[in-house]
Amino acid sequence: MESKWFLISCFFLVLMRIVNSSNGYKFFVGGKDGWVVKPCENYNHWAERMRFQVNDTLYFKYKKGSDSVLVVTKDDYDSCNTKSPIQSLADGGSIFNFDHSGPYFFISGNADNCKKNQKLIVVVMAVRNKTHHHQTPPSPLPSPPSPDTPSSPPAESPKSVAETPEAPVDPHADGDVPTPAPSNSGSMGLGCSVGSVLGYSIGVNVLFGSFLGMI
Repeated sequence: MESKWFLISCFFLVLMRIVNSSNGYKFFVGGKDGWVVKPCENYNHWAERMRFQVNDTLYFKYKKGSDSVLVVTKDDYDSCNTKSPIQSLADGGSIFNFDHSGPYFFISGNADNCKKNQKLIVVVMAVRNKTHHHQTPPSPLPSPPSPDTPSSPPAESPKSVAETPEAPVDPHADGDVPTPAPSNSGSMGLGCSVGSVLGYSIGVNVLFGSFLGMI
């Protein structure tokens, strides 16, 4: 039973994370202190610890009528110029949405408060998965330079040609193979063999006749 509730809790946590990633995250400027002159943590130190993305929002909490939030340029941020803001927020519970990446500059609508460091810089990270198709493809690497004239194989020296041994000529390549002269050794061997057989037969007959005469 406990494992079932654990799985359900994990499912809702993942679902909430997906919803937050698509709708953006809400940051409370100054935490419990809100938008004041002397917060517990310097606003820019706080912003440096955070990771802001497009569609995230800032929530400014302050006393309506005594303070406000101005979105200004970098020059007006540095000089605490409150006369020409890009946008002015003064409802006491202001929400600002990041619609593009890059730096944003916020100051108090009270110039004296701005000079006391009630101001904020936020840098929103670029959305890489949406902007990569705007990047120009890298140029191809240059091909190695080709030589002006093709290199020719080294000429063969006469000495090496002269020292090259000639292949032996086969005397039987273009002519008929000479036939060996007939030999008389075969007829002579045949005559010797016949004589040996006749002599052996005569000897056997003589011995057989002598044996019969003894009987």
